[in-house]
Amino acid sequence: MSLTSTAHELVTLASGGDGGGNHESLNPYFVGAGAFLALMFLLWITTRFNRDR
Repeated sequence: MSLTSTAHELVTLASGGDGGGNHESLNPYFVGAGAFLALMFLLWITTRFNRDR
């Protein structure tokens, strides 16, 4: 791979490339809520291990 072909591929990828990656069955609210709940669960685990005794 040359530098110019790599740069061209990166620009194509950054500009959306092949029409994006959105799938019709993915609901952004569901994905966001799932990510939020996962992060809250990890925060809860972290605070359980980080208690002052």
